[in-house]
Amino acid sequence: MTDNLPDHTDVVIVGGGIAGCSIAYHLTKIGINDVTLVERKQLGCGTTWHAAGLVGQLRATRNLTELAKYTSDLLTRLGAETGQETGFKQNGSIAVALHEGRLEELKRGASMARSFGLEVQVIGAGDIGERWPGINLDSVLGGVFLPGDGQTNPVDTNAAYAKGAKAGGARIIENCLVERIVVEAGRATGIVVADNHLIRANTIVIAGGMWSRDMAVEIGVNLPLHAAEHFYVVSEAIDGLARNLPVVRVPDEQAYIKEDAGKLMVGGFELIAKPWGMDGIPADFSFDSLPDDLDHFGPIVEMACNRIPVLGRTGIQTWFNGPESFTPDNRYYLGETAEIRDLFVATGFNSIGIQSSGGVGKVLADWIRDRHPPMDLVDVDVKRVLSFQSNRAFLHDRTVETLGLLYDMHWPHRQYETARGVRRSPFHDRFVAANACMGEAAGWERPNWFAAKDQDAVYEYGWGKENWFEACARECLAARDKVALFDQTSFAKFLIQGPDAATALNLISANNIDVKPGRAVYTQWLNERGGIEADLTITRLGEHEFMIITGATSQTRDLAWFRQNVRDDLQATITDVTSGYTLIGLMGPKTWALLQLLSPHTDFSKEAFSFRDSRRIDIGQSQARATRISYVGEQGYELLIPTESALPVFDEIVKAGADSGLTFAGMHSMNAMRLEKGYCHWGHDIGVSDTPLEAGLGFAVAWNKPGGFIGRDALLERIEKPQTRRLVYFALQNPDLRLFHEEPIWRNGEIVGAITSGAYGHRIEQSIGIGYVSCSEGVDEAFIANGDFEIEIAWKRVPVKASLTPFYDPTGEKMRR
Repeated sequence: MTDNLPDHTDVVIVGGGIAGCSIAYHLTKIGINDVTLVERKQLGCGTTWHAAGLVGQLRATRNLTELAKYTSDLLTRLGAETGQETGFKQNGSIAVALHEGRLEELKRGASMARSFGLEVQVIGAGDIGERWPGINLDSVLGGVFLPGDGQTNPVDTNAAYAKGAKAGGARIIENCLVERIVVEAGRATGIVVADNHLIRANTIVIAGGMWSRDMAVEIGVNLPLHAAEHFYVVSEAIDGLARNLPVVRVPDEQAYIKEDAGKLMVGGFELIAKPWGMDGIPADFSFDSLPDDLDHFGPIVEMACNRIPVLGRTGIQTWFNGPESFTPDNRYYLGETAEIRDLFVATGFNSIGIQSSGGVGKVLADWIRDRHPPMDLVDVDVKRVLSFQSNRAFLHDRTVETLGLLYDMHWPHRQYETARGVRRSPFHDRFVAANACMGEAAGWERPNWFAAKDQDAVYEYGWGKENWFEACARECLAARDKVALFDQTSFAKFLIQGPDAATALNLISANNIDVKPGRAVYTQWLNERGGIEADLTITRLGEHEFMIITGATSQTRDLAWFRQNVRDDLQATITDVTSGYTLIGLMGPKTWALLQLLSPHTDFSKEAFSFRDSRRIDIGQSQARATRISYVGEQGYELLIPTESALPVFDEIVKAGADSGLTFAGMHSMNAMRLEKGYCHWGHDIGVSDTPLEAGLGFAVAWNKPGGFIGRDALLERIEKPQTRRLVYFALQNPDLRLFHEEPIWRNGEIVGAITSGAYGHRIEQSIGIGYVSCSEGVDEAFIANGDFEIEIAWKRVPVKASLTPFYDPTGEKMRR
């Protein structure tokens, strides 16, 4: 075998499943022909061979939908191009709703699909019966039909990708087990295979499916995924069964049904899954299946037989159980790893590998060539993972839930129920005792809202007015009128040190970081295209020392961004000190008086302690760093406290705050208030494809600072041109409606954008949202004033008020009092 192995290649792909073969195919399409794909056994022998082959187009975001659409478009021509037919057909799909909550979810999804440019129809029960003759319509309220969806033969599709890759010059080597990935000076430089043969490469891609986690952990890379048993049955042949039946999804019965060569296949996503492979996946596992479990999957088959009566009258030819890999957040991993340069991944596809394959191959090929993603792929970027997620017990327990989440209700604010409590602030038990309803972000347990004494601190999920509405109102009004206390400990914290720390940060940051010690700076980190890679606050602690505060979910990627973009000749180090400090936010007009009581030797007057000042203060017998800053639009301070002093300081604050009306507040009220104030959330309202100019953040750009900054040239090209895309603020006339994400924005009868975030604003007593609006001639005050704006919610358009300025304290006067 080693006679056929190269000593050097441009790109090595580890894994010959649908993702690996698609990446090889797409690399050759863009002129990267020196590609070597190695597969431990045979192509597609892990998960690809037993996939259902569903090819849906609608995903949770615009860009992921674009990738799925590209896959469908590619599959219509791939067979003719390669000479290997794929079995692809666009027979459409129907999603069926059996209760009002599901129907609202499907209608909201249909509105999102229309915004994304997909052909979509909201249909009634009668229409469903016409499109799928014989279906039992009991309890069916309606559904959504997507004509562009389809299905394909996974084995043939994989073979077509492989054949196309080989035609483009790629090598594909089967029965070649990778023993290890070679890492030198922080970069992946090759692989070692049988007989200790070393293949040097400029780029390594892990596309190893279920085996990816264990392969990566050996070189210190986190790829948290876990296999689960995944079931389906195939019926006997059914006389007269139409071959063009759309795929039917009945998520309330956890099942999908598709026509398959004159038979019916029933697959499902049960709410309580069965993790598999806890001790690792055998290296020789190939075209293998797992034991049947009729007790486990039988109830789903019974519901399917009731829904499709002909299935109940037909015998079952095949009961199948095979493993697939799932990630803790049900999103796959793509891109260059945070830990090792030149090491890329495409893995953890959560049962959507076939429908994702074409788009994944295309964007990862471009990413490898350009060394940056071709579009905003933050939702699936591997740099979102955190080290604790690779814990086997965590993965096992979370996988019990994640498989079923594909078909469970996708309620807004839904919280994970498994693998909780991994990260807790020192205040956790204090908040639970205060009747907090805890949520989870990046593994952190955080108060989302505080229930009244006579209320259970439990979510009752829905699409309208929340069961925590009054609790959120109390917290928001406390911040407006008195003092609200927020636990912000989950925010990531990095210490930058070294004689060149200021220079390094100034080159990476859009704003000027070279300020006096004791000052905080709000800034973005930009890429070369001017897009926002990070949104954070940097406080200068001393001449050569800075503290960065950023979002909890950005911990890995922001750390990696600094390390990968600081110049080699600069002496500046970054240390993750997230666990070493807690962070308390005190927000409201009485905060300064409370702090004056707690720390009488510090002058908290606005003349002595101005906005964005930062200094050490005494509280009780401990110390904290107080920074005057706010994310909610009220006068406020963030207290950075060493973890070992956290509880004594907290108890002093609570004791002293009794006379000031101190109120505990959660993340929902913080989110509502930041939307009223027009503050952006990275990952929702701003991201790698959004510029500060579009987002209204030009005030945080230091255009003329010495040395410039990454992304400056790209911004300068735009600054003199009309702004054709801008972030706009919206208020609904109906206070009972809610905006969440990706609702279409209409102006004068045309879709011009989509919502990025929404909530109810208790200080302005309106339901609000923000989102980007585009116009080729420019988005300005006249464009807003002369337009009739509507937002589409669940297939209905509702009138809204639009504004280029926030609805609450647009000048920021309240924060600076």
